[in-house]
Amino acid sequence: MAIEIKAPTYPESVQEGTLATWHKNVGDSVSRDELLVDIETDKVVLEVVAPANGVLAEVLKAEGETVESNEIIARIEEGAAAAPGAATPAAKQEEVDIQVAESLVNPAAKKLADERDIDLSQVSGTGKGGRITKEDVVNFVPPATAPAAAPAVAAVADAEFEVGERVERRVAMSRMRTRIAERLLDVTHTTASLTTFNEVDMSALMGLRRQYQDEFTKTHNGTRLGFMGFFVKAAVEALKRFPLVNASIDGTDIVYHGYQDIGVAVSTDRGLVVPVLRNAENMSIATVENSISSYAGKARDGKLTIDEMTGGTFTITNGGVYGSLLSTPIINPPQSAILGMHTIQQRPVAVNGQVEIRPMMYLAMSYDHRLIDGKEAVQFLVTIKQLIEDPAKILLEI
Repeated sequence: MAIEIKAPTYPESVQEGTLATWHKNVGDSVSRDELLVDIETDKVVLEVVAPANGVLAEVLKAEGETVESNEIIARIEEGAAAAPGAATPAAKQEEVDIQVAESLVNPAAKKLADERDIDLSQVSGTGKGGRITKEDVVNFVPPATAPAAAPAVAAVADAEFEVGERVERRVAMSRMRTRIAERLLDVTHTTASLTTFNEVDMSALMGLRRQYQDEFTKTHNGTRLGFMGFFVKAAVEALKRFPLVNASIDGTDIVYHGYQDIGVAVSTDRGLVVPVLRNAENMSIATVENSISSYAGKARDGKLTIDEMTGGTFTITNGGVYGSLLSTPIINPPQSAILGMHTIQQRPVAVNGQVEIRPMMYLAMSYDHRLIDGKEAVQFLVTIKQLIEDPAKILLEI
């Protein structure tokens, strides 16, 4: 009996997806719950698994094609066994994945590599299980120069690039990057964005972290005590005091949220994603740190679900982990504000009339001026500054 394989049901925020990678070819045996195909949306990569044991009988969508919600993409012949020599791909699939330097190579990647005379053993795969994708081949740049111990590589470099050659590469945006670009551009057109800045003395928080790091990690099953847990809790407290910062605009209405769902920006190879800590007001610092660590791991592996990235009433982004000294973060709509953390630097500051060297961090808060006035924005940021400089207030909620 033939079973139809359909794309997942997308949420309202996702209109369509792109078929990224087939893990099986026509004629291959498949087992129930075995991964068949990856579908990339503008937020996550969705995995489609086999609903039953059988053989992949027909492929209706090839890699790179657009896939609608619940669209039929393939058919499985339930209970059938793979016939000898039947593992020939459909016309749209080109050829079976091959093994090169212990990494699977996508058929489209293999074809492009052949066209460009690229040695696939030099290409690092970013797909699942180290699979080399077409994008990996497109982005591959042979080294311009190579050490004497590698004449073969040098030969490739000489063949690819002439001295003084002006090289350009045109790479298609991924669906996720395209959507990020659209949303960022939309923000500049639909919000009255303004940014206010302040700086925070991290001495007390860093001292607290040093004092209790080992005990905290031991007590909470390996969870490390970071700065983000304190900033999330400080933001929750500040949002309670300034509910307008936690609100959003819907047409001509202001929607006040009686909860604090904090989005935490996480950078991945595919782009920036923002998983959400739901009801962060009910979380302990340990729970926040553990949740962020879990989300970061899922983001790197492409395992975040759409639900985990949907919603949020306020966002925190930390460019400081990459060395950013100061920036103006862009609001994540329909939210009305975003907090930017930055790198910690030892700087001279005046303390009780004396110059001291303190670990200082610049904070930036971008906000939608249509909803939030400058006074509230400044007071909100000052509240976070005060809570971080005296972290006992966070724990005591004062």
